Amino acid sequence: MHKGRGKRVSRTHVYILSALLFATGIGIAAYKASVLGFPLVPESKARVWNVEVRIRFDADNRPVKASLFIPGSTSGFVVSDEHFISGGFGFVVAGEEGNRKVVWSARSAKGRMNLYYQTVIRAARLKISLPEDEPYQTAPPALEGPRSAAAHALIKEIRAKSADTPSMVATLLQRLNESKPDENVNLLLGQKPDLQKKVRLAVNILRLAGIRARQVNGIRLQEAKYDFSTKAPLLHWLEVYHHDKWLPFNATTGEQRIRSDWFPWWRGPKKLVDLEGGSRLHVIISVSPKIEEAIAAAVTKTEISKPWLLRFSLFSLPVNTQAVYRVMLLVPVGAVILALLRNLVGIKTFGTFMPVLIALSFRETGLLRGIILFSVVVALGLALRFYLERLKLLLVPRLAAVLVVVVGVMASLSVVSHALGGHTGLSVALFPMVILTMTIERMTIIWEERGPEEALITGIGSLATAAVAFIVMNVKYIEHLIFVFPELLLVLLAILVLLGRYTGYRLTDLYRFRELAKG
Repeated sequence: MHKGRGKRVSRTHVYILSALLFATGIGIAAYKASVLGFPLVPESKARVWNVEVRIRFDADNRPVKASLFIPGSTSGFVVSDEHFISGGFGFVVAGEEGNRKVVWSARSAKGRMNLYYQTVIRAARLKISLPEDEPYQTAPPALEGPRSAAAHALIKEIRAKSADTPSMVATLLQRLNESKPDENVNLLLGQKPDLQKKVRLAVNILRLAGIRARQVNGIRLQEAKYDFSTKAPLLHWLEVYHHDKWLPFNATTGEQRIRSDWFPWWRGPKKLVDLEGGSRLHVIISVSPKIEEAIAAAVTKTEISKPWLLRFSLFSLPVNTQAVYRVMLLVPVGAVILALLRNLVGIKTFGTFMPVLIALSFRETGLLRGIILFSVVVALGLALRFYLERLKLLLVPRLAAVLVVVVGVMASLSVVSHALGGHTGLSVALFPMVILTMTIERMTIIWEERGPEEALITGIGSLATAAVAFIVMNVKYIEHLIFVFPELLLVLLAILVLLGRYTGYRLTDLYRFRELAKG
């Protein structure tokens, strides 16, 4: 008895294995598409924003230091491709109270100076651990005299008319934005208050009431394009720490939400730019939307948020290697097509992978011209094979002789095609010569053992299978999916595992046993 072969695995085991493979492949692909933003459709576009800050000032011929708050990546946006342009200035990037800041400095400077900060901002749907998620302690503001009394009276009033912290914040913002505010609010706001002053006052009152709050300053990433001479307006809103997270509040409406295109730049009451050793400071923020390939945007976001994932992906390979795998990953697709046609339809082919390789060759020649060239080479090689059979040659020399003739025929076709001004003959050189040689040998054996009809049926079946595989493999959508989401190979593997256990009738069997069906 043979003890090397184990017990046959049950169908239930096969079904469970296929389900796991299918679910794993689909699950990973869905995560990459929905969370990391990899596009499901080829040639998809993504909107990004070029942002530039220009700082212009006059240097007074003494040491100069200019600091600028710069944005960081958030759970909704990714900041990348940062550039600091500062001729003659040194710069350093550091953190300050949860914000990022760049500081330019020079030992001595004189005349009109220009400093630039440029970055690219991409929309993202990523869960990133950010410094902004951590609350930081800030001392309550020191108010004296009538302002202190007005602030405590306002706190007492809004606390009595609210149920929790969010409703208290909303009530406070409504009071600060009334067209005819009461005496307490008038005293605290002063004459002609702007939105920034209202936000700063709201933060101070909430801190005085024991509620953690902070001012947020940002820009709107809108569709309109600002040129570099137009200043994009700064936005200001409020964040309140409640139930272990920061809640945003629109400072104008009091709503507990802000627009999705509002991008937080820095937090706190400090100015965007601080200058020492200069005068006549002028700051311009410019926002310019553009379109880029969705693949490039997804790769950039993944590189920032999940660098380990990108390190083990096909996108970490050199570009020329990626091009090779774009074609190589189509081979399993062709293999599934071959298995479907053989096991379910019943089409006969020469070997298992020959039709798939021929289908790949059709990518160079085109389908119709490829079929014609393939048929010509196989027909001429078949005629030679029958002649060599009469010479009673041994197997290896006979195969080598057929290979020589195949190469000669391909070279002749190339020369003739080039002389006639075409390039189809040149493409035939890309056909797998060894596969063609083995096909001719296999077809001859079937011709001799089973007759010419069986050989022609198998040859036509191989060519038809290659044509179908080429049509499927040449679909741009499939090529895109299998390269961007190579985990879908697990889905193909699941299909092949199920096909491997199929023992039912094939479509061709219905024709073969049609007489039995009549009975």
